[in-house]
Order: sequence, then C-alpha cells, then structure tokens
Amino acid sequence: MQSTVTFEDALASDAETLADIRVEAMQESLERIGRFDPLRARDRFLSGFSPALTRHIVFAGKRVGFFVVRRESDGLKLDHLYIRPSHQGRGIGSAVLKVVFAQADHENCPVRVGALKASNSNNFYMRHGFVLIEQAEFDNYYIRQASGPK
Repeated sequence: MQSTVTFEDALASDAETLADIRVEAMQESLERIGRFDPLRARDRFLSGFSPALTRHIVFAGKRVGFFVVRRESDGLKLDHLYIRPSHQGRGIGSAVLKVVFAQADHENCPVRVGALKASNSNNFYMRHGFVLIEQAEFDNYYIRQASGPK
C-alpha cells in the first residue's frame, strides 16, 4: 500500500528543524562542487525563513521535508523543496509539484525554480516540464509555463 503525501503549515518554532533538513538534503550536491558548509547552508535558509510560506511534507505520518512557494510579480517561485535523502525517489517531490502546478495553472502563471548545478534535482525538474532558462556559476534556473486555469 502506497503512503499518501500530505502537508502541514510550518510554525516559527520549526525553523531549526527545517534548516537541518535543508543541510541534510543539500550535503551531497554541495560536496560534489566543494562548497559544503553546513553553517552557511543553515544561515541562508534561516535569513529568509517565512513560516507563512512554508509547508511541511508528511509521508506515512512522518515529516520528511518541506517546500516554500513565494509569489513574485510575474508568477510563482518554488524557493525551496527539500526531502530527506532517506525518502527521496518515492514520488514525494512529484506530489509536491502537483500541488504547486495546480496553483500556478489556476492562477495562469509560470513557476520558476533554481537548482544547484551538481544536484540530481535538475533532472527531476526537467522531467516535470521545467525548461532551463539561465545558468549562473553554481545554479541552474528553470521555468514551467502554466497550462491555463482548470
């Protein structure tokens, strides 16, 4: 039997736990490019943490990750999507994108996302319809156009 993915609102008190998840999820990719610094990874998340925009990802009754969607002037930005490595490859990220895409399609706006160049998430995003629009020193940036209001 496959477990259902659900979501819970984050609270300000969740900040440290979420930062830990981010570090855990990014460690391998950052190590590949020689930039793993757990303090910097934590601080970058905590400096922009907004509980109102953050949702826990719950799988089989356990919090296994989180995501953040920010509204921008020209669409939505999937600012964070992190799943603990022990729970990756189970369709959890796809379930998150389904929710984000439904919102974007309802609002008829694109979704943007950035991914560390050395991350497996690049293939994940392209498999889900994102198109590469820009490359920076360490990151790739993608867009997924809305398929219209449903």
